[in-house]
Amino acid sequence: MSENAVLSALRRMDIPKEKISGLGFRAMARTILAEQPHLKPEIFEHQLAHKVPDLMGEAYNRTRFLKKRREMMQQWADYLDQLRNGAELILIRGTGRKNKFTAHDLALGD
Repeated sequence: MSENAVLSALRRMDIPKEKISGLGFRAMARTILAEQPHLKPEIFEHQLAHKVPDLMGEAYNRTRFLKKRREMMQQWADYLDQLRNGAELILIRGTGRKNKFTAHDLALGD
């Protein structure tokens, strides 16, 4: 997806440009997906259209991981829906103290 496609999708969801950029959204997605132990890096890197280094080289690797990418994108959509619907998040700070917020609290920035 191009930067403009991501921006357009964010705006259609009424997320203002002051909250997150297209690049910021992609970076957030990549960070969260990388923390999922069941996902292989080549799957989310392919989805983000990043080069995936492999021993066979690009000339021979035609793998697209479409089934796994579809599953991953559905899990991502489900996660975003949970956030939109006010899922409870636990913000862990360096003080060792945990604070509970809903996704709505964090999105409002108040």
